[in-house]
Amino acid sequence: MVVRVIADFQDVLKEPMIALEKLRELSFSGIPCEGGLRCLCWKILLNYLPLERASWTSILAKQRELYSQFLREMIIQPGIAKANMGVSREDVTFEDHPLNPNPDSRWNTYFRDNEVLLQIDKDVRRLCPDISFFQRATEYPCLLILDPQNEFETLRKRVEQTTLKSQTVARNRSGVTNMSSPQKNSAPSMNEYVVLPNGCEAHWEVVERILFIYAKLNPGIAYVQGMNEIVGPLYYTFATDPNSEWREHAEADTFFCFTNLMAEIRDNFIKSLDDSQCGITYKMEKVYSTLKDKDVELYLKLQEQNIKPQFFAFRWLTLLLSQEFLLPDVIRIWDSLFADSNRFDFLLLVCCAMLILIREQLLEGDFTVNMRLLQDYPITDVSQVLQKAKELQDSQ
Repeated sequence: MVVRVIADFQDVLKEPMIALEKLRELSFSGIPCEGGLRCLCWKILLNYLPLERASWTSILAKQRELYSQFLREMIIQPGIAKANMGVSREDVTFEDHPLNPNPDSRWNTYFRDNEVLLQIDKDVRRLCPDISFFQRATEYPCLLILDPQNEFETLRKRVEQTTLKSQTVARNRSGVTNMSSPQKNSAPSMNEYVVLPNGCEAHWEVVERILFIYAKLNPGIAYVQGMNEIVGPLYYTFATDPNSEWREHAEADTFFCFTNLMAEIRDNFIKSLDDSQCGITYKMEKVYSTLKDKDVELYLKLQEQNIKPQFFAFRWLTLLLSQEFLLPDVIRIWDSLFADSNRFDFLLLVCCAMLILIREQLLEGDFTVNMRLLQDYPITDVSQVLQKAKELQDSQ
């Protein structure tokens, strides 16, 4: 059975022009990880790779070089940047210095960036604490940053050296609901991490760099707590690709796939859009209106107990369920989500299915019991959840 599924994917992917609908249909039922199939399919489904196979090599080379350019421009001290561009150190100090009151000063930007960096650092260090992957050293450290011949400053050094106190990014909206799941917040403290030798870097440091560059390039949204949970499964999937040529470029490929994914879901992270039709409040209400159609008894019970969708669905929807299940299951759910031609309409049905699958417990439970169930979802078999969501889709 698995061999046949793999052959079906290979048939679609070897065509000069990829048949997108066929690829979506296959991917929806789960993508095999053998032969790097999932990595390749995700890159196509997230619009990183075009449907025309012949252009893949040139597009990948161009994008990866662009990412290297971002690294050169953004992961460095402002003074060193100019010094490396042929301006003498003396000129740099004269033109710009840490006490420069100009808000456009590179040093001012540097200090502002540090506040965002500290929030990112705090979040990525506790990424997927149930597995050791993110704490392990990557086999492809970023030589551009770690080369002892240059004066680049790693983000890890920058975090260690900064004396700024970590300020929670104002837009994290943690007041709406806790962004981390009870079953997943047993992360070690910062001090418990093994310090890697010089020239090495952990996978979490790569994720930190991706998020920092994204924040720099997207100042309108910058970094919002929870984005780390979106990057994590993408990076893990690409960094464990069986094909070493692809694995070597996991950082750049993750960055662009994450950027494309965020272009589709970023409205969930923008507080000013919460109550608009593209905002998160509308989507949360849609989960309840769908539930009302499919199971009015359960809907009325939750209403009666005043269990609002923002108490649990905010995290489910914003983080694409990455906090509700273990990483391999999240990846399987994402196969279906990325394959959805209506872009995440299926996510609403998955959330609805999750409620219906625990309906008996919810109907019997009081407010406290039910909130605990919804904040720490009890069903671990995602195939059951996806099957139920498909049934709901077919019955529409």
